[in-house]
Formats: sequence, structure tokens, C-alpha cells
Amino acid sequence: MNQEASIMRDTARSSVSSTERIRQMGLARRTRPGEMAIQTFLFLCGFLTIFTTLAIVFVLGRESLLLIQTDYIDGSGTVHDIGVLDFVNTTAWQPHSYKVGIAPLASATLMSSAIAMLVALPLGLGSAIYLSEYASSTVRQIVKPILEVLAGVPTVVYGFFALQFMTPLMQDMLGRDTVEIFNVASAGLVMGVMILPLVASMSEDALSAVPHTLREAAYGLGSTRLETTIRIVLPAAVSGIVAAFIIAISRAIGETMIMAVAAGARPNFTINPFESAWTMTGYIASISGGDLAYDTLDYNSIFVVGLLLFLMTLGLNIMSRGLVARFREVYD
Repeated sequence: MNQEASIMRDTARSSVSSTERIRQMGLARRTRPGEMAIQTFLFLCGFLTIFTTLAIVFVLGRESLLLIQTDYIDGSGTVHDIGVLDFVNTTAWQPHSYKVGIAPLASATLMSSAIAMLVALPLGLGSAIYLSEYASSTVRQIVKPILEVLAGVPTVVYGFFALQFMTPLMQDMLGRDTVEIFNVASAGLVMGVMILPLVASMSEDALSAVPHTLREAAYGLGSTRLETTIRIVLPAAVSGIVAAFIIAISRAIGETMIMAVAAGARPNFTINPFESAWTMTGYIASISGGDLAYDTLDYNSIFVVGLLLFLMTLGLNIMSRGLVARFREVYD
């Protein structure tokens, strides 16, 4: 028993002496006000971001809820109640007539986004493969900044480019009776050009992150550069490429100015991309510019459309995270 107590005293004494020795050497933990201030600032930045997101969701949800809680009285005194089913049981979007079928706005949004993806995804991925696998370092340093300049052009400029260049070009090719002045196709094509740098840049980063040892091993087995790119590099970078695609789709769905300028300003439930149609973002931009009275159906419908846009992009982001986690390759 005395031996155990002696061992414990010796251990405590050596621990104290070690702590004192560390303090004397200046290695003990010290309070650093500057580091604590930076940590606090970074925490506040993260908190502010989360708070802003929650505030947006709260405002959209509160104003959207007013749409189905408010009784709307027309000029003849008839009371109109708007329910959740009213958004899906009709294909007419006419809030002034108490018809709020979301199908025309949603179909135009999805159609324009699909056209944009047909342009951005193959061209963006092809550009990324060239920059990552075929271009020399000198060419890459010149071409990539030039490609990313497209991302800095204001979207309203793209909108007028679609209206003044793309639409007349399509009318000359397909006929003025086929292509309307305002149409979804020209807006979608130009929007694809706009988001092309996003796809190309993110995909090129994902391809460049693949270890060069995999390429060297494929070359050592006799593979050509094309075979190495298709069978080795692309599968290894698929998580980053998928993330780039989904983020680009989210960007296309949320684009406003191109749609407001070039796609038209009338609800139109159609699958013809050469006709004018209101997209969800185009509707918000157009109707918000007028003199809207608070708590009217037109006013409340803006927030419902905005909430639906938020849910669509949120779903795409969740899908992106799931796919990235599913296909991510980890190398030691």
C-alpha cells in the first residue's frame, strides 16, 4: 500500500515538474486575442449565412401561406378561395381571373433549362477534357481565363444578345412563321452559352484532381490517351462532373434576366420551344415591376413561385450531395 502511494506521489510530482518545465520553455497554451477574434468573426460569418437562408425560407413560407389563407373578393362580390390543389388542377395561369395553375410556368422553366443543358453539358465537358488531357500548360493558361470571361458578362446582355442576334438567326433559318420574336429556344440556347464556363471550369478541376499515377499506369499498359481519358480519368472524376452538371442545372432554373428579356411575357402551356412563354423567374421579374397592392393574389403568387423555385434548387443540391458521396473516389 505504501509502495502504491509512493508511486502515485512520484507520478504527480513528475507531472507537475513537466508542466512547470513546459511553462518555463514558453510552450504552454496562451490566450491569443487576435486568433480568438478571427475565430469569432468566422463563426459569425457562418451563422449569418445560415440565418439569411432561414430568413428567406421564413419569408417565402409566410407570404405563400397567405395566398391560401386569404379570401379574394372580385368586383361582383364573389369570394374566391385558393387551395393547394388549385396549383395542379388547371393549366391556366391567370391570377387576375383566380386561376393559378403552375403548369405553364413550370413547363417553360424546365424546357428552357433542358435546352440550355443540351448546349452547356456536352460543350462544357468537351472543353474540360481538352484543357485537362490534351492542351499544353501554355494553352491552358491562355484558354481557360478566356473561357471564364463568359461568366463575367451580365445576364441582361445575354438576354439582348438572344433577342437581337439569336432570334433573327433562327427566324432566317426556320422561318418567321415558325419562330416568334420572343421564344424559349433562343433564350435557352444563349443561357447554355452563359453557364458553359461553369460546367467547363468545375469539370476541368475534377479531371485535374485525378492522380497522374492512374494515367501513367494506363499508359504503361499500352492505353492510348483517348482510352485513358474515357476509361480511367472520366470514371475517377465522375463525382465532380456530376456535381458540376447539377449546379449548372440549378443555375439554369434560377436564371432571370435572359428569360425576362428573350423568352416572352405570357403564360403558355406548350412544348413548342419556338413560342413565347413565361418562365417562373421571368414571371417574378415581370410582375414585380408593376404597381402591386399588398395581399392581393398577384402579389402573393410571386412568393409561391419563389418558394417552388427554392424547393427545386434545394432538391437538386441535395441530389448533388448524394451523388457526389455515392461516386466519390478517395486516393491515398
